Amino acid sequence: MKAGFDLSSLQFADVDTITKHIGIEFVEAGEGYLIARMPVDGRTHQPFGILHGGASVVLAESLGSVASWMLLDDPTKQRAVGLEINANHLRAVRSGWVYGRCTPIHTGRTTHVWDIRITDEQGKLVCISRLTVAIISV
Repeated sequence: MKAGFDLSSLQFADVDTITKHIGIEFVEAGEGYLIARMPVDGRTHQPFGILHGGASVVLAESLGSVASWMLLDDPTKQRAVGLEINANHLRAVRSGWVYGRCTPIHTGRTTHVWDIRITDEQGKLVCISRLTVAIISV
């Protein structure tokens, strides 16, 4: 992730994927971070009307995978794929938007590890996640 990264180059996220189905939008990229937002509505609720933890994990993995893709030396010959993810859900959210901010912990040649913090519209922490991404050749 480099400052001034053109988010329109993330068009692959707008095809028929889970990212599109649940309404995730990549909103900002800067030196060492990537931010996306996700609606909290019927697409992302669990049966009791609050944000589903799995939806938070989808946001976290989407952020980390895209952040890794942004760092690939040659995206035509490499892929960034999730290897392991964990998440701690800290606060319930019923509506509005949540925002995920992804920052690197480690960006090596074959693995990347990301810290993803998801907050509500008031900036309160909703979920903390750590994602390990494998960099593979295709």
